[in-house]
Amino acid sequence: MVRRPNPQHANSHHTLLTETWTANVETLERGIGEFAVPPAREYHVALFEMEGDSRLHVNVTHREETRPVKGWSGPGVTANGFIHNRRFGSTPTAEILRSIRQMVFVARS
Repeated sequence: MVRRPNPQHANSHHTLLTETWTANVETLERGIGEFAVPPAREYHVALFEMEGDSRLHVNVTHREETRPVKGWSGPGVTANGFIHNRRFGSTPTAEILRSIRQMVFVARS
């Protein structure tokens, strides 16, 4: 199930293959939408599943390079900016949101 970004969740989107993470992702997208990020700080969060992997994958992309955050892989470089990735298994939703917030608000390099 693919959802395109919408004004309510302009800084996030998700692509789920199963219903396993649906409730968690809805909660995460609401939380991400409530982040008080300065307008000059451009970021995007992608939440997704991959075939054969039961974990939730999260990519956070920034237009400018950021410092590393413990637990996150990257950065990779794409046309959209610098991307970091992390996978979550049985992690509580509030902890996943805290980790995403940490990555969104990380200082620039």
